Amino acid sequence: MKKLIIAFMALGMAGTASAAKVVLEGSTTVLPIAQKAAEVFMKNNPDADLSVRGGGSGVGIASIIDGTCDIADSSRAIKPDELAKAAKRGRDLKAHVIAMDGITHIVHPSNTVTNLTRAQIKEIYTSHAVNWKKYGGPDLKIVVISRDSASGTFEAFSEMVLDKKKVRPDAIMQASNQAIASIVSRTPGAIGYVGLGYVSTSVKAVSVDGIESTKDTVLKNKYPITRPLFMYTNGKPEGMIKKFIDFVKSPEGQKIVNEEGFVGLK
Repeated sequence: MKKLIIAFMALGMAGTASAAKVVLEGSTTVLPIAQKAAEVFMKNNPDADLSVRGGGSGVGIASIIDGTCDIADSSRAIKPDELAKAAKRGRDLKAHVIAMDGITHIVHPSNTVTNLTRAQIKEIYTSHAVNWKKYGGPDLKIVVISRDSASGTFEAFSEMVLDKKKVRPDAIMQASNQAIASIVSRTPGAIGYVGLGYVSTSVKAVSVDGIESTKDTVLKNKYPITRPLFMYTNGKPEGMIKKFIDFVKSPEGQKIVNEEGFVGLK
């Protein structure tokens, strides 16, 4: 009888260990979508074991190339040199678009500026523009907040707005959307940029070229700083990885995308 009990215990332990472990890593923009989707997915699939962490798009892509994560969350497309590095390691990265987003410029709620052109934003971020008066705002020093180089949001912003010019040296670099939103919310002269899902009443969204960043303008590709959000896998997804990707793209998963403040594909 004792041996039988031990045998059943061993089987139980083996069953626990065989739960399908899936690791997601990368973009802080995609992070709230991934976290909520994983939570709901695991509730619906008790045999699934998903681990979700941020770090930035560059970190996620580096991790999937290295084989330390199963899904890389990214707010930018993979770069040619990253694809080449993956190929050298025998990894064939596949992109899965899971949502759309508008990179939204935010200022402190007390700032009277409501619109900036892309040219003005580029000037603010790359030159020594010092006062909001130049842009129709208050007599207040401009404090530039930007994402760090590991960020897919930074890469997209740099390409679509800055024409890949360097950000001014006095810019305060931050590692996440939430960090930027937090600083802007308590700094009257600050300007920053975040994914649409991070806009709240604690900050004020500024329109770009006269167009507001909304779900409708992003979905219709009217907003000038619109981008897709990705999940990357090594090769065609299979098993639990495929099941999760399919869930995120499903009506239930796209509902989560919209609930998190981003723009669903359906």
